[in-house]
Amino acid sequence: MKLSYRFTYPLMVMLLLSLSTSFTYAEPLSLTDIMHFNTLQQPVIADDGRMMAVEAKPDRGESYVIVKSIDGTKSFNIANGTKPKVNANGRFVIATIPASLLAKETKKKSELTQDLALLDTKTGQQQAFTNIKSAQFNDNGEYLAVWFKEDKTADEDAKPAETAASETDTDTVEDDDKGTRLSLIHLASNKTVQLTDVTQFAFDESGFNFVAAINRHNQKQHQVMLVNLTHQTQRDLYSTSDDQIGELALSNDGRYVGFTTGKLSQKRNARQYQLHVMNISSGKHRQPTSQEWTLNQYATVMFSRDSERLYVGRVPQVVAPQKQQKYTDDNSLFDLNVIADNKNLRIWHGDDAKIKPHEIKEYQDELKRTYLAVYHLDADRIIQLADKEVPTVQYGEQARYLVATSDVPYQKMITWAGFYQDVYLVDLNTGRKILVLAQQPSDAIPTLSPNARFLRYYQQGNVHIYDIAQAKSFNLSGQYAVPFADEDHDYPSSAPGYGFGPWLDDGSGFISYDKYDVWQFNTTSHSGFMLSNGEGRKQGVEYRVKGLIKDKQPATVKADQTILLKGYSHRTKADEFYVAKVGVAGVKKLTDSQSKLTVLARAKQSDQILYSKQRFDLYPDVYAATLDDINKAKQLTSLDKQRRAFSWGKSELVQWTDADGNLADGVLIKPSNYQKGKRYPVMVYYYRFMSDRLHAFPDMKINHRPNFAWYTNNGYAIFLPDIRFEIGYPGISAVKALTTGVQKIVDMGIADPKKIGLHGHSWSGYQTAFAVTQTNMFAAAVSGAPVSNMTSAYSGIRHGSGLARQFQYETGQSRIGESLFKAPQKYIENSPIFYVERIQTPMMIMFGDIDDAVPWEQGVEMYLAMRRAGKDVVFLQYEGEPHHLKKYPNKLDYTIKMREYFDHYLLGKPAPLWLEKGEAYQEFAKD
Repeated sequence: MKLSYRFTYPLMVMLLLSLSTSFTYAEPLSLTDIMHFNTLQQPVIADDGRMMAVEAKPDRGESYVIVKSIDGTKSFNIANGTKPKVNANGRFVIATIPASLLAKETKKKSELTQDLALLDTKTGQQQAFTNIKSAQFNDNGEYLAVWFKEDKTADEDAKPAETAASETDTDTVEDDDKGTRLSLIHLASNKTVQLTDVTQFAFDESGFNFVAAINRHNQKQHQVMLVNLTHQTQRDLYSTSDDQIGELALSNDGRYVGFTTGKLSQKRNARQYQLHVMNISSGKHRQPTSQEWTLNQYATVMFSRDSERLYVGRVPQVVAPQKQQKYTDDNSLFDLNVIADNKNLRIWHGDDAKIKPHEIKEYQDELKRTYLAVYHLDADRIIQLADKEVPTVQYGEQARYLVATSDVPYQKMITWAGFYQDVYLVDLNTGRKILVLAQQPSDAIPTLSPNARFLRYYQQGNVHIYDIAQAKSFNLSGQYAVPFADEDHDYPSSAPGYGFGPWLDDGSGFISYDKYDVWQFNTTSHSGFMLSNGEGRKQGVEYRVKGLIKDKQPATVKADQTILLKGYSHRTKADEFYVAKVGVAGVKKLTDSQSKLTVLARAKQSDQILYSKQRFDLYPDVYAATLDDINKAKQLTSLDKQRRAFSWGKSELVQWTDADGNLADGVLIKPSNYQKGKRYPVMVYYYRFMSDRLHAFPDMKINHRPNFAWYTNNGYAIFLPDIRFEIGYPGISAVKALTTGVQKIVDMGIADPKKIGLHGHSWSGYQTAFAVTQTNMFAAAVSGAPVSNMTSAYSGIRHGSGLARQFQYETGQSRIGESLFKAPQKYIENSPIFYVERIQTPMMIMFGDIDDAVPWEQGVEMYLAMRRAGKDVVFLQYEGEPHHLKKYPNKLDYTIKMREYFDHYLLGKPAPLWLEKGEAYQEFAKD
């Protein structure tokens, strides 16, 4: 009897997953299978470490949430659930239930709603809430606030007759000023407090209080309502008839509430707000003010965790957008001022701090920008911390100083030189700013010690510390014969450092990294030692601290604390877990996984961690373990069963000597039906460093990249070579790495030298377009979003950010190192377009025509040049798409066309009609 496995997809999956793993029959992997393949998202764990939840999300379709007790005794699923949250003790789990895929594809966005599921893990019962805006547990997990979206029908029915006369007034209320109902649920008893017209709400950390901003426009009643969570009683803390309640916050100890109010008679964009601070127990009400600063609709309020300070965002003045004059009568049609006021003009001045596209992109953000101030509750004093010259203050819990930064002096040079900031210390008591570092790279901003006595930072190859009391910097790493600068840096800029680990909680020291080892530096003696005892560099293992408790502030460690390290072997490309003790040199190995390990979550109140383990042929399921007993980890999910239904390839490390005599690494993924001695077509995929993907499970999505599992399941091998660049010669550097790497797998007897395909996107799209001008090794190439002409791209615009592209060539990824005017020949030498006559490789170019990173005209230039030279070229223009395709039909179409393209040129399959004859332009009929 012949069995058929072509059931509907869910039934087929259930059958396959129920079969024994010894069953050898495997379905061919299809694009539909990839669409349905579930991928785990970031898991969440209860504070006590006893319960976890994680979303399983397919590439296309409905997600579901997996809920598991860590001890393995309880297991639940929440159908169609996404974005789970677990309360503190793990008793309850919530998950958002979004609109279905069918609804998203067939309805207007304004018609879509989302629901909420509440799971009781003790009873297994689920409760549903419809049409919600958001939901939040309080910190101790005893309460759940469910905030609903506006229900216009219900609101109409609920209006009392006597309010009808005021309807014309409420019709003018702006949407952002309108509130909706909220349910505050005591989870253990299911007792509920119902509130209406809520526009903001907040819990305190202690679990005592809840506050809501209630704005009832029909009744001209605007309140700050307090709910005592112990007794479930309500109390009106503040009320007004004419002022909108804006932002609000509760201090963590439940003593204070801070909020803002503004006149409803003013439009939101012109409304000035007032800050209020109330002592809940005494009722004392304060309104901190300043002649120089005020609040607008974007002002935020937030208490420090010790409840001693209230931080608020302020502005020098509230500025409403200007309006153009309108034509009102016949005379206005000839009024020069009115006519000129309706012009469409943007002036680009040579001395502008930001070029106009950059300024425009940041315009809305600048409208919303506020400048941080601090209100000291005991002293009843407000201090302005940020201003227009030093606009950014890095929030922290330190009570004396915070770090402030300013890019104002460097906004013009961003265009060609990259991103820099001046770094200050700002005194919370006076607002005084102390310049510590000038022109510091924006990706190397110092961090402040927990006791606000020291700043640590990386600069010019070394780790430094700034002693605030002494107003003096010290080089901590310069005394050691170990490089702290990135040893693999191949950009025309100063090499960055390897970053920092946590501070010690008392500020006495901190963790830092070189390429391999973990260092502990002392802030007083300025001495340091290798916490990993030099084993990293000796063994070629890169150690990093992982698994720290992440709360509302950066994690710290204690003296003598046992910490978890992840060690990545640069030789085997595998991860292992280790433990070390703060203050003691030496590490202890915990695992022998020969896989890629990722720490996913850590419980706040225990040493329970969640992590994943993966290889190309092992799905990264979730495991739970304690720091002291990782070898007894429990597997909590089993999504690898999906993979077992299909034949799967295997990956291996390949090493060779490149054209410059250096040892190079790459990953070879063999076909799922690999037979030793047989040569296979090869898909080469690359960017920069790829060998660290040796143990990575393939991304089971349909997008702008080739799906490795799909290709290997259909007879292809995949090759992922590392690329190392020489400054000034990025194109030829890529060619040397590609050709020597491909030759290696040819010499191994695996690659068919006549069936090598090359694919790259963005930076590797450029490398692909350049490579085919220099070598005929490839039978076909696909280049997504490539730069083809560096001379024209140099002064182009990155439309996503509005930034000029010049810095990218002078100091960034393109690695030319000089301006077009100083080194024009280098720009020409590295531009594929100038060598199109050499091309003998068929190439397909892909671009979205609103690409926000690379001007899509770069693809047009390459296409037109190859077309003019009579080369084999096809150009896929996806309308309305950015740098990476977003619309699913386009992603699927590109995936299919890419495969058809390579199948034709590498496997000799018949060319599809679109490739053989092109496709005539057509417009679809409109409804």
